[in-house]
Amino acid sequence: MRISRPWLQTYFDQDLPDAATLGDALTFHAFEIESVENDILDVKVTPNRGHDCLCHRGIAKEISAILKLPLKHDGLALGTSLEPHTDRVSVTIDEPTLCSRYIAGYIQNVKVTPSPDWLREFLESIGQKSINNVVDVTNYVMFNLGQPLHAFDAGKLSQKGEQFSIAVRKAQQGERMIALDSKEYTLADSMLAIVDAHNGAPIGIAGVKGGAPAAITAETNDIILESANFDGVSVRKTSQALKLRTDASSRFEQIISPELAGYAMRAVADLIVQIAGGEIVGFVDTYMQKSEQRHVAVALSKVNALLGTSFTEQHVEDVFQRLNFAFSKEGEVFSVVVPFERLDIAISEDLIEEVGRIIGYDAVPSIEMPTFPQNAAIDLNFLSAERAREDLMNAGYSEVITSVFAEKGDRVVLNKADGVRPYLRKTLADGLKDAFERNVRNKDLLGLKQVRLFEIGTVWQGGEEKMVLGIADEKGIRESELKQEVAERYEDLPLSTTARYQPFSKYPFIVRDVALWVPAETKPEDVLSVIKTYAGDLLIRIDKFDEFKKGDRVSYAFRLVFQSFDKTLTDFDANERMESVSGALKERGWEVR
Repeated sequence: MRISRPWLQTYFDQDLPDAATLGDALTFHAFEIESVENDILDVKVTPNRGHDCLCHRGIAKEISAILKLPLKHDGLALGTSLEPHTDRVSVTIDEPTLCSRYIAGYIQNVKVTPSPDWLREFLESIGQKSINNVVDVTNYVMFNLGQPLHAFDAGKLSQKGEQFSIAVRKAQQGERMIALDSKEYTLADSMLAIVDAHNGAPIGIAGVKGGAPAAITAETNDIILESANFDGVSVRKTSQALKLRTDASSRFEQIISPELAGYAMRAVADLIVQIAGGEIVGFVDTYMQKSEQRHVAVALSKVNALLGTSFTEQHVEDVFQRLNFAFSKEGEVFSVVVPFERLDIAISEDLIEEVGRIIGYDAVPSIEMPTFPQNAAIDLNFLSAERAREDLMNAGYSEVITSVFAEKGDRVVLNKADGVRPYLRKTLADGLKDAFERNVRNKDLLGLKQVRLFEIGTVWQGGEEKMVLGIADEKGIRESELKQEVAERYEDLPLSTTARYQPFSKYPFIVRDVALWVPAETKPEDVLSVIKTYAGDLLIRIDKFDEFKKGDRVSYAFRLVFQSFDKTLTDFDANERMESVSGALKERGWEVR
């Protein structure tokens, strides 16, 4: 998320450090910083803090705690009032599991104009386009407090008497709506829609995008504001299905507290009146099930045991005060009243994480891990598999891992990976057969005279899960259950000696052979050097496969493998390089056969 240092400064009386210093502070105590450019920080907010930190207020709170800078104000620190109440707007929620709270605010006689400079500059600094004073205020409050908001033109909604009516319901299958981006979207019955309840017409896709039918324009006089809490999973699925990701949807996907909706509604209504004029007629708040205050306790001894520290009570108290956590203490146990927006704090370990990161993990001493008081428990499957693996690799076999899914079997997969193989395998043979045939076709590329493969894997037979060893070689395919060897301890298992791995090309390879007579004193390495030089960079492998001596001469035969990482080679490509090789060999007086 793009965070503006001048915007952050509005939360502090004391001058903030430069953006780079702020970035360092956040990096070592909270979040990674993607980039710092001028006065803008691109902050990579972790998923567990999307509840409260996808906004300037959340980052300001972090800066305050990390740098010990008191906040000048905090829009969420005090209670909020949604008065006066109005009957001019009614709200019904048909799907309370998908919308836990919906607040509507009715304001009359606003004047829609371009935004003042300070508002336009703040929004443009974080990459947002200024639209008009009403829409800009809803965006400003969202980026300031983290709660998505929306404004409808009340004059474009239907009325019965003097009452407007908004409903939150499931969309009808195939229902269409033109959104604010002027694109038409076809909704599914799994999606949540905001509708004008008097005529049933959609005016918004819940948590994702507002509709063009009630868009704010220069002619707008009266507005209805929306501040709601929508189910994060529902919003994410809707956004993905419509291929429509917005700043609003990205916040609801992270799940935010329904309490935040009230604070944001008060803030946006007051700021619109301040900037665009008008009078607040009132609010209607449909809150299905209010959130309960949460308490989490942690003991000082547990903090130090988990972090490996020797922090004192004063250290912990200082952290909670810097975070503005209300708490009480009884003995060594701290009981914290969790702020409503901190949905990430649920257990004592979450509080311990707060202590560690705010004080700084550099204050946590580095010590060696204690030795185990007893030998590790033996996993016989693992031990037997390792022994079998080592024996087979020493015998020249290569391990393969094939898919556990099969076209037929005893057990059907509930959430199948594809429609072709909906079963769990009951044998390794099918996968091994396919792998063996593929490797036989590529043995020249691999430099193998013969292919020997094995697999150690799980199969499902007769309702049981078994570990099985399968072998594929020139004798055929054999399969047996892995033996459960008894052992009291793990023996020293060998480590891989592989120096490096390299990818194979996805394009086909071409094989060519060359045989030649050379003087008996000529070494194979001398011939190899010439071939490699003149074969060019398409030569990826060369092996000597034959040698015999006759009189004062010796015959060598080499197999050359050509392949490209960029294209499929033709016979012309290979022949051209072979002609170059033959010419070079003949120049040295060697007879190419």
